Amino acid sequence: MSQRTRIVIGVIILLLLVGGVLAVDALQRSAASTSSAAGDPSLPPGSIPIYLDGLLAGTFVSEQLEQLEIASFVDAEEGKTQEGPRLADVLLLYVPAGQLNPDTVIVVRSSGRGKAAELTWAEVEDPDNEVQFDLSGRGTLKLVSVLERMDVRDEWIQDVDRIDVINP
Repeated sequence: MSQRTRIVIGVIILLLLVGGVLAVDALQRSAASTSSAAGDPSLPPGSIPIYLDGLLAGTFVSEQLEQLEIASFVDAEEGKTQEGPRLADVLLLYVPAGQLNPDTVIVVRSSGRGKAAELTWAEVEDPDNEVQFDLSGRGTLKLVSVLERMDVRDEWIQDVDRIDVINP
């Protein structure tokens, strides 16, 4: 085989490799634009998404909650006042009341801490349970309550970053 033939074969192989890489890149870009067009937008930094039965119902940041009525209670563990908007009021900003039944499950998560609280709508909407958000010292939201399974600090959900509303 002559030197010229080897060079031509090398150039052809190189062109095939470059074409393959470009084709794979084009397919990945196409798939990414299809998923974002299907309603899976990227979330703004610091926002907390609320999912209703797996679909994004809305997002909020803690500053948006300042318009809501503030609830408060004194925690039994340290005697400090916990105050902030009720989880029920936050959910009703993004989820129609008709889609919330007493047995609807609300899961409030902190992926950074690997914790979650699972509550029913009946528990969340009962004002005596004081299920509410409070601003932590670091500026993130924590879910607090006087419910027996959430009445001490170790049981609170700090650094909340996702809420799921699941209908049975």
